[in-house]
Amino acid sequence: MSGMPRSAENTLGVARGRRRLAGVPASSTAARAVVHANAQGSSLGSAHLALGAGVLCAIQAIYGLVAFATNIGSYPSALPAVLAWLLFIAAFATMSLSIATRGERLPTWLFASYLAALAAVVALDFVAIAPLGDVGAYATASVTAGFGLMTAVVHRPARELIVAVAALFIAFVTAIVLTTPLTAETIPGQITTVAIAVFPPLVAVFAVRQFRRMVQLELDRVLVQSTVSAPRFAVGMLASEELARLDLAAEELLDSVASGRTALPLRPKLASTAASLATELRLHLIEGRRETWLYHAITESNQLGKSATLKDAGSLAGLLDPQQRDGLLSAVWLLVAEKKKSSPATAQLVIGPVLPRIDPGSKRTITIPIVITTTGVHRNRVDPSAWAAIAKVGRFVDSTEHSSLRVDIECIVPNPADQ
Repeated sequence: MSGMPRSAENTLGVARGRRRLAGVPASSTAARAVVHANAQGSSLGSAHLALGAGVLCAIQAIYGLVAFATNIGSYPSALPAVLAWLLFIAAFATMSLSIATRGERLPTWLFASYLAALAAVVALDFVAIAPLGDVGAYATASVTAGFGLMTAVVHRPARELIVAVAALFIAFVTAIVLTTPLTAETIPGQITTVAIAVFPPLVAVFAVRQFRRMVQLELDRVLVQSTVSAPRFAVGMLASEELARLDLAAEELLDSVASGRTALPLRPKLASTAASLATELRLHLIEGRRETWLYHAITESNQLGKSATLKDAGSLAGLLDPQQRDGLLSAVWLLVAEKKKSSPATAQLVIGPVLPRIDPGSKRTITIPIVITTTGVHRNRVDPSAWAAIAKVGRFVDSTEHSSLRVDIECIVPNPADQ
């Protein structure tokens, strides 16, 4: 390939084989999964939550209709309340049909229209019950409108629903103050009705947010766990995505030269592009010879990247066997998984240097000291499974340093000189 630098040609050829034989596509798939999880992974399994919210709204609607039918004789004019119920049923049916056909997509204009319909439902219901002088006792369609907000809890941001719930709360309080005499007998009923209308959508927002957090956290844990079986030195998941892109560009260039679409010698601009590809590929290959599985597990994890640091100058973490790796990774994960916003838990791992042999005859193994220093982790609050995970790594001694947990581990691994 006369127009291409020899080093570039060799590196591109190696990259082509590496992409096919070293499993880069699988790693790039994992990297894409991380990005996809951040963007849309929060909706994983949320269709079941949306279905449950719809069922609860339907149950409340049936109960509200029965209550309305029971008290319809008390209304001076039931027409506004009837219109409120017809409008709610039409809006709820339209929203349910839209969600069923569009899936996870709920356009802003459709959501705004739905909110306007619910606002009209509340207003019509209040107009119908205002002469009765007791919002808490006769509100039906307006209470069900609060449940109607639950149908969009999976498909719209939480802040939008919270604003809608706040507006509903203000509407109820205003209607009660303007139309209902507040006495010791009526106040409990008003509070109960407002709570029934407002609390369910708020609870739904909280439940969905916690569910999304759990899904993202578990997905992050599963992807990081894949590093346990990685070689001692390797590129990480996110680096593999970039390496796959470079490999594809190299293959396209080689294929165009082989098929004759690109004439030889290469034009200066194309030759410069080939040299840049070769340089980037070489840099990625060099990085793979310096960074261990634990480095990638920490830096490429959303959870560990924010709360754990690693000092491993000798790249000794790569000597641990899969069971020891699993134990160390699980232990660190459990230690920093505390849900504290004021003082989040952190962990620092210091690995090495290798301890001198106590027994001169034990030449087939070496002892690697591992020190885990934490902040914000109290010993009596550590998950019991964390101790079992640490025991997989080796013998350990735990102590308290600066009111937080410190763990010193002696990890025995095969001597790399014998391998």
